[in-house]
Amino acid sequence: MAFDRLKKFLHWEGTQKPDIDMSGLLYEQLKPFRASFLLIFAGLIISTLGYLVFTDYGLIDAFFQASYTFTTTGFGALDEGEFDDLTIFYTAFVMLAGSLVLSFCVVSVIDILSRGKLIPIIKERNMIYKIARLKNHFIICYHNEYTIQLSQQFREAHIPFVVVDRNDSLEDIAQKYHYPFFINEDPHTEIAMLKCHLSSARGVITLSNNIADNIAQIASVRLYERELGRKPYFIIGNADNNEDEEKLKKLGANYAVSPSKLFAQRVNAMATRPDMENLLERFAYQKDTPLDLEEIVVPRYSWLVLKKLKEAHVREITQTSIVGITQKDGKFISMPNGDTLVTSECKLLVIGTSHGVHLTKQLIFKKDKPEELKYV
Repeated sequence: MAFDRLKKFLHWEGTQKPDIDMSGLLYEQLKPFRASFLLIFAGLIISTLGYLVFTDYGLIDAFFQASYTFTTTGFGALDEGEFDDLTIFYTAFVMLAGSLVLSFCVVSVIDILSRGKLIPIIKERNMIYKIARLKNHFIICYHNEYTIQLSQQFREAHIPFVVVDRNDSLEDIAQKYHYPFFINEDPHTEIAMLKCHLSSARGVITLSNNIADNIAQIASVRLYERELGRKPYFIIGNADNNEDEEKLKKLGANYAVSPSKLFAQRVNAMATRPDMENLLERFAYQKDTPLDLEEIVVPRYSWLVLKKLKEAHVREITQTSIVGITQKDGKFISMPNGDTLVTSECKLLVIGTSHGVHLTKQLIFKKDKPEELKYV
């Protein structure tokens, strides 16, 4: 057990295998090469046996003579000047046969490469193996302007993600907008879910401008989730209006976001409460800010369950403030006072420095009453 924990800490868990194996498809493209390789090997073997019969060469010399004669790459390295007429005729036949076989091989390779399937399959296979190493990543479905902006935010926050879209130009798009991982498939299909390693993902974000695509995506992910028997995925969907938001939530989306609604809210905040908007712009929307805002779930085993908020002495110990509490039933309490009761699995909205928020988590996650409270 201790060794397993050490391997996990040192990231020695081994290479993860993809949920889908593309070896069969790759081998199907490589099948035409078999005839070429068999002809070359058969030609070399027959040529070597012929030189063993017609000359006094040993096995190594016969193989060497056969190799450079059959491939027409040289002549005169051994004892060709001592060949009799029959051996010379045989050598000429070997050279002609070798030229025909090599020409056939070159034509076969050109034909396979001209179809344009082998290289894309190899690239996709390599991409799938890279994606298989990801854990707790997000699947971003459909490429559009929202995807471009979201991917930039995720890269800055070091959140792993995979972009999935059926687009023949997706590889060029990925290079242009720096998508590290991408899959060219219809996002709601099972093969797309297998290729993007959805089994180990944290959640799915579907950003299609067509509500029907988002509905199909959410339904497919929830069905796949049931097949795996795993914990629920975190799903966010794109909606144009309130009616579409309600549809997505009823189908299983954790959140439904309307870009037009968000835009109106931000503009309204800028116009009516510019100071508050400036505060959010400075501390909530930007990275590397001195303040952090985070929701902390109070676990069932926490010592703070069924205690008053003031008994935690959060401000004195961690220099943070609890500005809101979301009860398990969804009821939100803003600016709770010290007599507010902390219940199991409620969410505490904490604001403070990153270090202070981290200390608050440690304080809340303890099973027994912390020793620090004796000195407050």
